[in-house]
Amino acid sequence: MMRVSGLALAIALLACAATTSANEVTIKQIARIAGVRENPLTGYGLVFGLSGSGDSTRNRATLQSVANTLRNFGVNVTEEDLASRNVAAVIVTAKLPAFAEPGQLLDVQVASSGDARSLNGGTLMLTPLSGPDGRLYAMAQGAISVGGYQFEGLTASVQKNHPTVGWIPSGATVEQSSPLRVAGDGRSLSILLNEPDFTNASRIVDAVRGAMPQADVRAEHAGKITVVYPSAPANLVTEVALLENLLVQPQRKSRVVVNERTGTIVAGGDVRVGQVSVSHGNLKVEINDEYSVSQPDGVFVRPSRGVASVVVPHTDMRVGEGDAPIVSVREGATVADLVTSLRAIRLSTRDVIAVLQSIKAAGALDGELVIQ
Repeated sequence: MMRVSGLALAIALLACAATTSANEVTIKQIARIAGVRENPLTGYGLVFGLSGSGDSTRNRATLQSVANTLRNFGVNVTEEDLASRNVAAVIVTAKLPAFAEPGQLLDVQVASSGDARSLNGGTLMLTPLSGPDGRLYAMAQGAISVGGYQFEGLTASVQKNHPTVGWIPSGATVEQSSPLRVAGDGRSLSILLNEPDFTNASRIVDAVRGAMPQADVRAEHAGKITVVYPSAPANLVTEVALLENLLVQPQRKSRVVVNERTGTIVAGGDVRVGQVSVSHGNLKVEINDEYSVSQPDGVFVRPSRGVASVVVPHTDMRVGEGDAPIVSVREGATVADLVTSLRAIRLSTRDVIAVLQSIKAAGALDGELVIQ
């Protein structure tokens, strides 16, 4: 009997350890090293090769850009000589990763800045990409991939997605390395939390102190932890890798995210609802408009000024209110249980969103309600 109890205890301890390790994450999943981030790049360019779907002659900037581009190739033309819709002016954007070196390839996004109808089939000419400091960091060029289309006729048109925005995979080449490096004086590093939280900052401090007892570790505030070494590390990459892979058990925020435009509801499994009763009415309003033509009296009335047929509208309005079903939710139920109960009485997604907002206002939702 003692052996069975010992075995059961061992299994329980292993289960608890597995649960704890499953909830643990590495520091780099919830934080980053100060100075290590992406840098935005932007540029202005021209897309050639469009089949009549480019900018019109109303865009003077496009005409001037085309004339300047042709002038660089030794072709002297004026803006009045250009009347083609095969060219479009675009804004080119990319992200320069941290520690990027010359020769590295970047993905590029291209967006029309004029009245072009589509960038499908176009090719971006050589475009310099600059950072916020005005310095050139990459050059972009290549064929544009558009995940949509647009076709027009005399009286109808059809469009899928946004044909005025496209991508160029590996369309930019880095010409200058990123100016940002790991922030610090050589003896210190800073860890920045993606979402500032006092509890998570304290747990990161405990984890780093346990792995690096010789370092001075302190939390500056809820979003920043500073690690000071006794002397400058001989291998900074090794030290950063050690910090990033330390395990911590983060405390996640209880949130319910609601998107009213798409009717999407996403809730964490730890979001609980207090004991609450929900009564949602079913109000239906039906409005029918009918139109009739009123003719002038008399069969032989001649048309003249002030004598004409009149269209008279007739509105029929009906209001009906069905029974309001009541749903009771027990203490400690999850949002999933609440949504299931509301679905059982055939509430639409938008009605469920309205109920969640009312429950939050009543103080029965143990979490943050985020409305997008």
